Formats: sequence, structure tokens, C-alpha cells
Amino acid sequence: MEPAPVLPQSVPASPNLSRRLAKLTSILDVAKAMSAERDLDLLLPLILYEATKVVESDRCSLFILDREREELWSKVAQGSKNEIRLPMGSGIAGQVAHTGAVINIPDAYADPRFNSSFDVSSGYRTHTILCVPMRDANGEVTGVIQALNKRGGQVFDEEDEELLLALGAQAAGAIENALLHEEINRLFEGFVSASVVAIEARDPTTAGHSGRVADLTVSLAQALEHQATGPYAQTRFTAVELQELRYASLLHDFGKVGVRENVLVKAEKLYPHELEALRARFQLARKDLQLQSSRRRLAAVEARGLSALPSIHQEEDARLGQELAQLDEVMGFLLTCNKPTVLAQGNFERLLELGTLTYTDAHDHGQPLLLPHEIQSLSITRGTLSPEERREIESHVEHTYRFLSQIPWTRALRRVPEIAYAHHEKLDGTGYPRAVPEIPVQSRMMSICDIYDALTASDRPYKKAVPHALALDILKKEAGSGQLDRDLFTIFVEAEIPRRALKKSPA
Repeated sequence: MEPAPVLPQSVPASPNLSRRLAKLTSILDVAKAMSAERDLDLLLPLILYEATKVVESDRCSLFILDREREELWSKVAQGSKNEIRLPMGSGIAGQVAHTGAVINIPDAYADPRFNSSFDVSSGYRTHTILCVPMRDANGEVTGVIQALNKRGGQVFDEEDEELLLALGAQAAGAIENALLHEEINRLFEGFVSASVVAIEARDPTTAGHSGRVADLTVSLAQALEHQATGPYAQTRFTAVELQELRYASLLHDFGKVGVRENVLVKAEKLYPHELEALRARFQLARKDLQLQSSRRRLAAVEARGLSALPSIHQEEDARLGQELAQLDEVMGFLLTCNKPTVLAQGNFERLLELGTLTYTDAHDHGQPLLLPHEIQSLSITRGTLSPEERREIESHVEHTYRFLSQIPWTRALRRVPEIAYAHHEKLDGTGYPRAVPEIPVQSRMMSICDIYDALTASDRPYKKAVPHALALDILKKEAGSGQLDRDLFTIFVEAEIPRRALKKSPA
């Protein structure tokens, strides 16, 4: 009878193997965390915390290679609160970055490469050092991780080197992604800033409007975090969503670059060149009246004799004075109608009557004193824009949307065009350009802030600044009529958004 086979028994893992597995598992876990983190200020401390755990060191430092300046820089060198920059090849970290070789020092003060000046200035005592390169996917050195003082008075061994190199490789990829993310953010910031400059260059009188609307809107969004009741009690915006809202607010008027400049900055109902032509025509009319008076004087002398000249002059001076005064009064009336004020109904009828006035030109032909298009422009009942010009101004929203839609926004910022597109829409469907009542909450906030700043901004050529209290009354009326979001307006007032965002007194 054959003996029963001996079955292999599981061998319990040694403590060292279990510890190594735990460290490798920790590296995998931190690799996942690092790959998800895009904020460099949060990523670097995370790397150092895990590196300290993996090699069981007292502290760690991380240096990133700046190839353009041939320097290493660090914002997370433990023991220092300031950014540190080291020349390439300087110190142990600089040597590792330069050669790509690991440096493992069991006794710092016995090694000539060690610089004890940091210990002297900080009061720290360095015993052991492990410094390894961080390499990207192409094998290029992108920085170094330096661990100080193995715990328990031990020295760093080959396993520590291997584990720290593995962590460094993961960290290099994560840091590169975070740096690229920062570069993308700087690119967007630069683009947005340049776009705002372009907007304000078209209309210097509105300088600062985009920035103020952005500050007001972001502050209003942040105020929602404090709402415990009402429809916005659960509305919260992440940091990325606030950035998206800020960009949309800064760029909400960018489409004005597609509006003719003379329409964009039109301060009065007649354009400057039209008013100049009107004034010149009235000057010709004055000369015509004076010429007609001279002709009548000559005819009267021929009829009544030279002895009647004094009385003829007296009669003609009175008549001419009256005619010139009437002409000046008409010009004064037209200048009043030219202002961006509300036109009274009676003034409209008088403009039509004045369209029949004529003067005689150099060829003795009768010419109209007031042209049809001038009557039409001066008859604008409110503001300075004709219906066609107002439609052109309103088209800036369409231009904004088309322009912003061409930009390859990141997934986190993809709603910037949509938010900016709806900032002139009204909840009752009376807004533009689409006249839709379905408006994103971000656009609802921006609408309130845009109107408030347009009302309270410093005097512009076409309007006077409105006091804070009156601006709130106007907004309250629009909210009450269903055009603006009443709940958001209440928060705007109760949270004192203008004071918080613009440091503007509520007086």
C-alpha cells in the first residue's frame, strides 16, 4: 500500500514580505490618488506624505527640475516655508538631478557631499539621506525626492531605494499632468484677460464693466452657500464651476467687438458728423436770411428813396433779428431732442412740422432745413438708438456665443458659451436674442449683476450714473414683474453683494 501523498501546506508570509506588500499596495493607492489630483499645491504634500511613509523616514523634500533656468525648485522642502531654488548640480539633490543616479548616504556628516549649513540654520540634525531621481515615461529626469533620517536609527537599504524610485516614477507623471493643467489654466486666464482688454478698447467708457460683473456674479454664487431655506438652499458651486461662471461673466460682452464702433459708443441720437452737417445747414440758413434782408433793404431804398434809409434799416433789423431768433430757437429745440432723454409727444409733432422749413442755396434753389433721416433719428422716443441700431447692439450676444463656441473649452468649462448666451434673456420671455424663459441659474445671477453695474457705473456719454438705492428699486421692479429671478434678487440685496464684491457703499 502506497503512502498517502503529502499535501503542500501554505507558508505564512514573513513579516518583511507583509511589510513590503503593504508598501507596494500603498504606492498603488497613492498612484491612483495622484493621478486624480490636478492642483499642484495639494499634490506635492500628498507625494511627500506617502514618500515619508513608504521609506519610513523622518521627513522628505521634493524638487522639480526647471530645464529652462537649469534649476531645481521646491515649495515643499520640509523644514522650509519659502520656495527654494538650487542650481543644477548643486548639493545632493542637484547632483542626483544632474546625473540621474541614486545617492544613499548612511552617515551625512561623514560624507563630503553633505552641506550642513541647513542643519545649522534650522537646528535639525541629519543622519541618513536617500535621494532618488523622478523620471517621466520617457526616462527623463523631471525632479528628485530626498528622504532624511530613516526611523529607528537605521540606514536606507536597497528596498527603500526601489520603493522610492517607484513612487518617484508615479509622482513624475502626476506632477507633469498637474503642471500641464496649470499651464492650461494660465493659458485660459491670459486669453480671457486679453479678450477683456479687446472689449474695453472698443468702448473705453465701459472700462471695468466685465470685471465688476464677474466679481458681483461670483460673490452672488458664493452667497448661495449660506441659504438654508428657499429654492436655492441646496445650490452649491464647486471651485471649477465658479471658475466657469467667472469666465462666462468676463466674456459676456465679447461679441461687442462685432458691433460697429459708432453704434456701440453712440452718445446722442445724431452721429457727430450728422450733427455737424445740421449745424452747417443752419449756418447757411442764417446767411440766407441775412442775404434776403439785404435784398429787401436795397429794394426799399429804390422804392422809397435814400432819405428813408434809417427807417428801412430799423425795420429790417427788427425783422432780421426776429427771424434769426426763431432759427436759433429751432436749433436749440433740435439739440434738446438730440439728447438721450425721453421725447415728449408734442415734440414729435413739432419735428414733423419743422420738416417743411426750407432755405435758399447758392443757386437760389429751395432746400429742406431738416432732412427726413434727421427727423427720424431725433424722433427716437427713448435713448439714442434707432430700432435697427438697437438690434445691432443686441446682436452682440449672438456674436459672443458664436465666438465662445469656437473655443475648445475643457470639459469642466464647457458651459461658458451657454451661460454667457443667456445673460440678456428674461424669465417672462421678453429678453433677447432667443426670448426663451428657460435660463440657467448662472445666467440668472449674471443678469441681475449686469443690470446693476450698467445702472450704477460712472457717468457715460449717453447716461448718468444711478445711485445704489435707485438701482435696487429698478431691479426690484423687474423682479416683481417676473423678468428677473425674485429669489436671487432677494439674496443679492440681503447678502449686500455690491458691498462685498465692489466695496461699494449701500448709501
